[in-house]
Amino acid sequence: MIRHVVFYRFRPEVDRHERHDALDGLRGLAAVIDAIGSLEVGRDVLQQPRSWDAVLVATFADLDALDAYQKHPRHRAVADRLTSLCESIGSVDYPVVPSLAPPPSGETVGGSA
Repeated sequence: MIRHVVFYRFRPEVDRHERHDALDGLRGLAAVIDAIGSLEVGRDVLQQPRSWDAVLVATFADLDALDAYQKHPRHRAVADRLTSLCESIGSVDYPVVPSLAPPPSGETVGGSA
């Protein structure tokens, strides 16, 4: 599984309605692109100097699914719009590694105590 994370920093002159519409465009991709496993879009609530304005976090079955998403015409249209509204966009794509949950209380890993 691949996690795709994209950070958006809007140009200062982009008003809140344009920002909202652009982020809604991202959210709508989940309904039209089958390659998406999951998709979340969120706005930053802290607004600290190091903060980005918004983030997209999506998962894909594999790199081929991510590639299909990135080439999809609806994704291209939304990405082009965001590029025109943002002063910077950053992304990270990485394989999801399952975490090992700790054993239930009172049990040890690998057998009895």
